[in-house]
Amino acid sequence: MNILITGAKGQLGNELTKILGEGTSELGALPLFYAQSKVVPVDADELDITDLPAVLSFFALHTPFLVFNCAAMTNVDGCETNEDGAYQVNALGPKNLAIACEQYGSRLLHVSTDYVFSGTGNRPYGESDVPSPNTAYGRTKLSGEMFVTSHCSNSCICRTAWLYGYVGNNFVKTMLRLAREKGSLAVVSDQVGNPTCAVDLAYQLLALGASTETGVFHCTCNGEPVSWFDFASRIVSDAGLEVPVHGCSTAEFPRPAKRPAYSALDNNRLRATIGDSMRDWKVALDSFMEKYLMMERMQ
Repeated sequence: MNILITGAKGQLGNELTKILGEGTSELGALPLFYAQSKVVPVDADELDITDLPAVLSFFALHTPFLVFNCAAMTNVDGCETNEDGAYQVNALGPKNLAIACEQYGSRLLHVSTDYVFSGTGNRPYGESDVPSPNTAYGRTKLSGEMFVTSHCSNSCICRTAWLYGYVGNNFVKTMLRLAREKGSLAVVSDQVGNPTCAVDLAYQLLALGASTETGVFHCTCNGEPVSWFDFASRIVSDAGLEVPVHGCSTAEFPRPAKRPAYSALDNNRLRATIGDSMRDWKVALDSFMEKYLMMERMQ
């Protein structure tokens, strides 16, 4: 069985490739479904998902049974200033993969985002809540969701949020760097969501991939939704840094794209179907920090 992973050099794609290669995760063994599978990890330099003929040619050569689309333009401010470019990657790319999957009988797992919601609510969003994005990133990702649903009958859309992993840039690494460089941090305390570890998300995606479920799923780490300030405070504490973390408002850090004030997600469809394997965000972060700090010391 061939498994195609797009965006393989990113946080999630890298973790999926690693877990499939090792046959296990720190969360547990993989389903037997993945035994003897061949992983085909690609990034933009190897497969341009915005080019439909290139995608169809790639499928003709590799005939993947299962596709994990982790490719995306995730720079929220960059999307705001280049919505056309974001639409190519976040909407037309998934559409092309969905068309190819339908043509070749492949199953598609497409990763989306909490930004498809307005962020003006006061409770975690469920899969049945109506999306209403107010950023270019959210709009283009929602278009991608709609294309996947309409063009691929055997597909899952997996929305996540506040992702961090061992490779690439993310909030955890940024907070560690700034804490060490500046000796203090000012972090917004009026934006609330779900910190999500790539290890947990990859493991959950593999469980969904092995199932027969279709439709939209929310896949974020569990626990009480928290602010970026709370998240940063836990990071600094886990690192053993005696650095003060101060809360501030979003208005004090104006950005080109509006950030959602409350974009927490509820994994209710996971709980109702295959089961929710996502850990509490604090447990996942503590485990990640222990391993990441060890990796730093070994470099």
